[in-house]
Amino acid sequence: MKFLKPEDYVNQIEKSPNVRYVGLLCLVAALAGFLFGYDTAVISGAIGFIRQLFDLDAAQMGWAASSALVGCVIGVAAAGAMSDSLGRKKGLVLAGFMFAVSAFGSAFASSLSELVLFRIIGGLGIGAASMLSPLYIAEISPAHMRGRLVSYNQLAIVSGMLIVYFVNFAIQRGGTTDWNVATGWRWMFGSGALPAAAFLILLFFVPESPRWLVKQKQDAQALEVLSKINGEAQAKKEFAEIRETVLHESGSFGQLFKPGMRVALALGVVLAVLQQVTGINVFLYYGPEIFKKLGSDNSAAFLQTVIVGAVNMAFTFVAIRTVDRIGRKPLMLIGAAGMGISLFVLGLSSYLQRTELWALVFMLGYIASFALSVGPVTWVILSEIFPTRIRGRAMAMATVCLWAANYVVSQTFPMMDENPFLVEKFHHGFTFWIYALLCAVQVLFVWRFMPETKGKSLEEIEKMWGKK
Repeated sequence: MKFLKPEDYVNQIEKSPNVRYVGLLCLVAALAGFLFGYDTAVISGAIGFIRQLFDLDAAQMGWAASSALVGCVIGVAAAGAMSDSLGRKKGLVLAGFMFAVSAFGSAFASSLSELVLFRIIGGLGIGAASMLSPLYIAEISPAHMRGRLVSYNQLAIVSGMLIVYFVNFAIQRGGTTDWNVATGWRWMFGSGALPAAAFLILLFFVPESPRWLVKQKQDAQALEVLSKINGEAQAKKEFAEIRETVLHESGSFGQLFKPGMRVALALGVVLAVLQQVTGINVFLYYGPEIFKKLGSDNSAAFLQTVIVGAVNMAFTFVAIRTVDRIGRKPLMLIGAAGMGISLFVLGLSSYLQRTELWALVFMLGYIASFALSVGPVTWVILSEIFPTRIRGRAMAMATVCLWAANYVVSQTFPMMDENPFLVEKFHHGFTFWIYALLCAVQVLFVWRFMPETKGKSLEEIEKMWGKK
C-alpha cells in the first residue's frame, strides 16, 4: 500500500470537489438531454401509424419525421445568444416549457400540418437543450471530471430514447393496428409531458453557471457556487483563472475568426456535421420501419428497436468510464472505424438479401460503436473548445450545423431508401454504404486534425488555441 504524506492529503482535499452536489446539478441539467432523446425518438414508433392515417408518400413521411429538426436549428441559433445574455439556467427553463407544449399539441393534432407545427415547437426545445445542457455541465464541472460529467448528458439522451422505445412498444401492444393508427400514436407523443413537468420543477433548485456569473460581474454569486462545487480554497483559485480569461475576451463573434480560434470553429463544425451524416438518427428515428422492410412483423420491429436503445445506453456507460481515462481522440477513432465497418457489412447483407439476423447484429454493432465514442465525445468536445464569454454563441453555431445535417439525413433517407432505381440495384444497401463512406472521412479527419483535451481546464484549452 502506498502511504501519502500529510501535505499530499491536504492537496487532494483542496482539489476534491463536492461530488454529490456537482452530481445533482448535472443530473438536473441532464434531464434536458433526457427530454431531447425522448422527444426525438418518439417519432420512431409513431411514424408508421401517422403515415397510414394521413396517407403519406416517402417525401411527406420524411417531412413528418424531420420537421422537428427545423425547430432544432432555430432553437439552437436563438439559444446561443439568449444563453449569453440571459443565462444558461433561463434557457433551460424555456426549453422545458417548449417540450411540454409540444407533447400536448402533438397528441391532439388533427392534421399533418398541426402535427408538424407542434413538432417544430418541440424542436425549438430540443435544439436549445442540445446546446445548453452540455454547456451548463461543462461550466460547473471540475476539469478532471468534466469529460465524464458531460458524457452523462449523452447517457441522459440515450436513456430518454430507451424509455420512449419501451413506452412506444407498450402502447403499440395495447391495441389493434386500427387503434394505433387512430389513437395509439397520440399517447406516444402525450407521454412526454410528464418528464417535461418534472424538469421544470427541478430547475428551480439549481444555480446559474459560475462562468456566466463572472462574465456578468456577479462575482459574489459566482464565488459562492464555485465554493459549493470545489471547496473554498480551490474555488478562489478557479475564480481568479475564470476572471482573468473573461477580462481578455471581446465577447463578439469576430473573436471566433481570429488566428487560432478559426481552427477551433472549423473543428467544432466539422465534428458536429460528421456526427450526423454518418447516419445515426436514421436508425433512431426509423428503426421499426427499417426492421419491417428487412422482414420483421410489427411487434418484432418495435421489440428490436428496444434492443437497439438498450445497446445504445449500455455502451454509453462504457464511454463515461473511459473518456477521462483513454481520452477523446482514441475513442473517436475506435468508434468511427467500428461504425464504418458495421455499416459496410449491413449494406452488403442488404444487397445480398440476407437480412433478418444479420441486420440486427450489424445494426447493434454500429449503435455500440457510436455510443462508445462519436455520440458522447462530440458533445464533450463542443462544450470544451470555445472561450467563456462567447461559448454559448460559438457552440450554437456548431450545433446549428449539427441539426441542419440531421435534417438533411432524416429527410432524404426515406426518399433514397424507397427510390425504385436504388432498390432495384442495391436492395436497400445503398444508403448504408453512403454512411459508411462518411465514417471513413470521420476517421481521417479526427486522426489528422482533432487535438486531445483530456485533463485540461477550459482556460487551458482556450490558451492552446491562442498558441496555434
